[in-house]
Amino acid sequence: MRDAEEFDAFYAASAGNVVGHVYALTGSRSEAEDAVAEAFMRAWQRWPAVRDADSPEAWVRRVASRIAVSSWRKTVNRLRAHRREAVDQPVPGLSEDHVALLQALRHLHPHQRRAVVLHHLNDLTVAEVAAEMNTPVGTVKSYLVRGRRTMAALLAPTDLPQEEKNHA
Repeated sequence: MRDAEEFDAFYAASAGNVVGHVYALTGSRSEAEDAVAEAFMRAWQRWPAVRDADSPEAWVRRVASRIAVSSWRKTVNRLRAHRREAVDQPVPGLSEDHVALLQALRHLHPHQRRAVVLHHLNDLTVAEVAAEMNTPVGTVKSYLVRGRRTMAALLAPTDLPQEEKNHA
């Protein structure tokens, strides 16, 4: 019974963070929730090993990310096979800033996107991002610099009056 209570506490403390991470990666709340549910199910099945991992939340986040990417790849392949184009469906209740952020994230290389999401949205240190991505710290720093530069260009205001542009 101790395992179930411990897992329930772990789930309650980390599920929201993991869903937010996968949502930022995929741009789809429902896909994120599905991937995270599957990841937590796998974590429960392996709870003794997951509990002893350096970071059980990182384990679940990594599994959920892989599930989401796998699901995305299957979807893309299915769409290509049927020669249909995906239709973006609006998500109610999102602010313009939130939508702009998600669109900018989609323009990043997947490694850059993952590093930016882990570092800026999940508040992991560069070293923690490097460990989770199994990548050298210097490479993560490069992903972050390039990702931020790309996003800054995509998110820069373009409708400033000429007078404000001259002072910017």
